[in-house]
Amino acid sequence: MARFNKIQVLEKIENAPIVPVFYHKDIEVAKAVLKACYDGGVRAFEFTNRGDFAHEIFAELVKYSSGECPEMAVGIGSIVDAGAASLYMQLGACFVVGPLFNPDVAKACNRRLVPYVPGCGSVSEVGFAQEAGCDLCKVFPGDVLGPKFVKGLLAPMPWSKLMVTGGVEPTKENLESWFKAGVTAVGMGSKLFPKDKIESKDWQFISNICREALKFANLPKK
Repeated sequence: MARFNKIQVLEKIENAPIVPVFYHKDIEVAKAVLKACYDGGVRAFEFTNRGDFAHEIFAELVKYSSGECPEMAVGIGSIVDAGAASLYMQLGACFVVGPLFNPDVAKACNRRLVPYVPGCGSVSEVGFAQEAGCDLCKVFPGDVLGPKFVKGLLAPMPWSKLMVTGGVEPTKENLESWFKAGVTAVGMGSKLFPKDKIESKDWQFISNICREALKFANLPKK
């Protein structure tokens, strides 16, 4: 069961609108990265379903988070089918993210009142996802669609809440471009976790870059 309800999870994402996207097969590395992000102010963390036995790593990560990162909503990413969504929700996923929109995943998540954030690459896909009860939609791939897509979509659909993933960097210029366009949040992977920093176990670097990214994300919009 999810530790936080749907409203609580969405509020966490809106209030601290940087969602790290991470996978590692070593549970100790995953724990250290999760804690570093938490110490940097992050309150929603996406672990991705990308490796063999990823669900086993996820289960341990959720248990660790409940004790060491009590306000962190841990979600699962890279979900494309309802079976995987159900498995991870049983293991405690607070939200489910996918690279695409699958109505069957929406049904499975809605049944448990768990937020489903599907990947959408067109205005129509966002519309279909909203009809299926998706409060927050993932604009993906962000580096292809760009901030102009977000701004253009919000003009006729201003109620939309969007989280962009892909093409997001922890810099003032990049984050300002997305948030000024109107996104609710951004998802960020490798740019938050440089390979050399992971290998050297420089967890303080990760905390610092998360803290700085959150500062840029929360700057007043002009």
